[in-house]
Amino acid sequence: MAVAGSHHLRQRDFVHLADIKPRSNAYIAWEHRRHRQAHWLVECAAEFMGVFFYVFAGVGSTASFILSGTAQLNGLGSLFQIGTAYAFGILFAIVVCAPTSGGHFNPAMTIAHLIFKRVTPAKALRYIVAQVLGAYVACLLVYVQWRDLIMEVIEILEAAGKLDAVMFTANGPAGIFAIYATPGVSLGRIFLNEFVCDFLIGLVIWACLDPTNFSAPPAAGPWIISFAYAVVVWGYSPVTVATNAARDVGARLMALTIWGMPAGGGSYAAIAALTNIPATLLAVAFYEFVLADSSRVVTPIHADFLAGHLAHEEHSQGVIREASASPNLDEKSHEQIIERV
Repeated sequence: MAVAGSHHLRQRDFVHLADIKPRSNAYIAWEHRRHRQAHWLVECAAEFMGVFFYVFAGVGSTASFILSGTAQLNGLGSLFQIGTAYAFGILFAIVVCAPTSGGHFNPAMTIAHLIFKRVTPAKALRYIVAQVLGAYVACLLVYVQWRDLIMEVIEILEAAGKLDAVMFTANGPAGIFAIYATPGVSLGRIFLNEFVCDFLIGLVIWACLDPTNFSAPPAAGPWIISFAYAVVVWGYSPVTVATNAARDVGARLMALTIWGMPAGGGSYAAIAALTNIPATLLAVAFYEFVLADSSRVVTPIHADFLAGHLAHEEHSQGVIREASASPNLDEKSHEQIIERV
């Protein structure tokens, strides 16, 4: 008979990095502080870097595509290149940063975890701020690295008398960073495009988080999620799509910093910044109440994955398991750790 809230992860011996890699006293003291007082800081740093990876890769690729088109330098970029760059940026973000923070990298995913009580309101707020800041800094660095060519293209547009008409559009220099509505496409159609794309991405992400999904083992999840984003960029970005509120808000703030209020984006800005959130929450609800099934079996690889996270959490908090201890000895604390995992 199943008991709500109980967890049964098989106990096994784990070898921690600390068991095989000597560490200095200073490093041990830092880890002790990091696991306690500074844990929130390293989590936020991981969320910052995760979004940074994603935006730096995608926006940098967008820069080569837009600037080469405006300057008539063919061959420096393509839509396929942009989608692939975003995919690999997300892949790097998950591989490098997700083990530290859980890998939200998107305010919509953070809000979904908040609704399911997997994070506290304070932690959710910290994550969202870190995510937006990661996008903002990534865009600033891309601007600095591409600034010479950006200014050259602005001079070309100004000389041709096209600067005012092109600057704050999807094909203008500001469009490298902030997302602008595609000319000639209604806001209603753009909203539909954004909502459907974000819903599908959210569905794929939540499916990859399902420990009963034999088709999405933990090692495959980053690839599956990355290429879900790539498919959306390849197929639907010409209609205009943002896919991530942190990427949109951070980039728009950067554009406002450089070019002022004309870079604001008008009515479309709200669609780009907010649509991702209800679309993702609907996807999560659809998966949880329609596609998920608690009677399914947790896959062996997911069981090991969760057990490893549990062992890490216990080790970082100084919990020592006794071999003869009852499996139910610390059940309440184990449940709390599993929920965080």
